[in-house]
Amino acid sequence: MKNKLFVALSNVFIVLSIVTFAGAAKCFAHCDTMDGPVVKAAKEALETENVDPVLIWVQEGDEVEIKRSFQETLAVRKLGPKAEKLADRYFFEKLVRIHRAGEGAPYTGLKPAGMDLDPAVKEADRALEKGSADQLVTELTNNVATGVRERFHQTVEKKKHAGDSLEAGREFVASYVEFVHYVERLHLDAAGLKAHHSEAETGKAETEHQHN
Repeated sequence: MKNKLFVALSNVFIVLSIVTFAGAAKCFAHCDTMDGPVVKAAKEALETENVDPVLIWVQEGDEVEIKRSFQETLAVRKLGPKAEKLADRYFFEKLVRIHRAGEGAPYTGLKPAGMDLDPAVKEADRALEKGSADQLVTELTNNVATGVRERFHQTVEKKKHAGDSLEAGREFVASYVEFVHYVERLHLDAAGLKAHHSEAETGKAETEHQHN
């Protein structure tokens, strides 16, 4: 029974790692859209022929490459409307790719304007525009409270039947891991901390706890 639960727990952590990575990729999506802040900065830079607005979006070590690409783009833009359009697209893509690399996110191409962004992202931008974070804090607080309560109640219910069968035990483990990791991620983000262990290491520790 314990060995089967160990295998089940390992599988759960693999799934959670995939879900976490997918979620992270989505979080970075705002910066690779045509109406996102990075491309907006690029358009401003090209219109004013001043590279400064885009430099804040890249790491210091990438400044030389961006400046070179910027000057190349300005030169090509002077060849005509078609050349300008192609040159601008080239610069947007290069800038976004380098920016995302600095975030540790993959580049999957520029997305069209008007994409359906996460409500939290929209609210964050809106808060900056209004100069107030009150509405953003309220929305996030409500969502966090709902998320914690839902996962807590689900885990409590599954715990009641964890000993009924192997399948019920696995369902409890999956619910438990999701609940604990959800709370941990919230705490670490709120405190501005980084996890001291990987998902796999966490899984090992929790598995050992289950057997003790």
